[in-house]
Amino acid sequence: MPTSAKALSYQSGFGNEFATEALAGSLPIAQNSPQKVAHGLYAEQLTGTAFTAPRAQNKRSWLYRIRPAAMHGAFKAVSSGMLQSGPFDAAAVTPNQLRWNPMPIPAATTPTDFIAGLFTVAGNGSADSQSGIAIHIYAANRSMQDSYFYNADGEMLIVPQQGKLLLRTEMGLLEVAPGEIAVLPRGVRFAVDLLEELARGYVCENYGAAFSLPELGPIGANGLANPRDFQAPVAAYEDCEGAFTLLTKFGGRLWSADIGHSPLDVVAWHGNYAPYKYNLAHFNTINSVSFDHADPSIFTVLTSPSDTPGTANVDFVIFPPRWMVAEHTFRPPWFHRNLMSEYMGLIQGVYDAKAEGFLPGGGSLHNCMSGHGPDAATFEKASNVQLAPHKIDHTLAFMFESRYVIRPTEAAMASPQLQQDYLQCWQGLKKNFSIEKN
Repeated sequence: MPTSAKALSYQSGFGNEFATEALAGSLPIAQNSPQKVAHGLYAEQLTGTAFTAPRAQNKRSWLYRIRPAAMHGAFKAVSSGMLQSGPFDAAAVTPNQLRWNPMPIPAATTPTDFIAGLFTVAGNGSADSQSGIAIHIYAANRSMQDSYFYNADGEMLIVPQQGKLLLRTEMGLLEVAPGEIAVLPRGVRFAVDLLEELARGYVCENYGAAFSLPELGPIGANGLANPRDFQAPVAAYEDCEGAFTLLTKFGGRLWSADIGHSPLDVVAWHGNYAPYKYNLAHFNTINSVSFDHADPSIFTVLTSPSDTPGTANVDFVIFPPRWMVAEHTFRPPWFHRNLMSEYMGLIQGVYDAKAEGFLPGGGSLHNCMSGHGPDAATFEKASNVQLAPHKIDHTLAFMFESRYVIRPTEAAMASPQLQQDYLQCWQGLKKNFSIEKN
């Protein structure tokens, strides 16, 4: 589809007030909605918070577009496929530790785009309650064709595992590859193009407070994800007419409307409510340089706070390449039970707490107070290895961690990808107890 600028271009910063135009003179000066906007455009405000939210938390952008977003046909409910939303109470939640193999990518004989390829693994809360999350896997073999999408229920954190994506959004273009993430705010319209033959990855649909950077506390001013490394798109519009489809997720289900033009027709925009991307290789990892472990919260990239300070609706945490140098220390993650519930995924490589079975594109779920940790083989190796500075490299795992129990869907529990023998990885742990002094 024609755009004003096909070259990728970004502006840096997290939560910044941006101003960008694809056609010179499109942005009004001094006021947001003059009587007549330049080039015959329409002024439209997109707000991601209540109008009266405090200035520091207020999210809104002014869009100057060829046609207003209200121009489309009537929405009609359509099949949601394997996409589900809360309340997640169809299946009884289990305290058992769970793990899934990678979801298969559809065969070429079954053309499947990003939206059709969404499979809901688990979730909590609901869009209606404005709290909780849904965790989806996407698996696609074609670009979205003549269709567009927006999510009225929550923002979408996309974590590619295989295949580059081009996200064509109202605000411009974002190219996202494995090792990067993208966040699409609630309500922003977009389409997903595959830049490689196949694509697979993870999506955290966040119903609660929008993702923000975590506080740094005693770490100080620098470390973890730096605001300047986040990138928002510059304006790039589509001016085309035809028979298109506008899909939305609203109230937990999919709806479809006819639209006679591309809704990605924003010629200029300014504000702080916009999609963004981040390269996880830019994360400044913090770790122990003496003994023992810091808590995994030191790996938090983004957080969605809840109404309880310090207890997140969801944290997005990564386990990137890093040096391990601690002395007299069992270096893999220790055995633990958490108030928080953890869904883990693997983007590439091998996770250091598991010898086998945890594969790129797969996932594991360890719910509230369910014991977990390294498997028997990893424990034995790490307990006896000669300690020296060691680089964990060529790996990237992540975690969606929530204060609420994460409830698997019926489809996920019935999936052939669910590993029936996952619990066996701990059964080989030996009884090493002795009253003799070590």
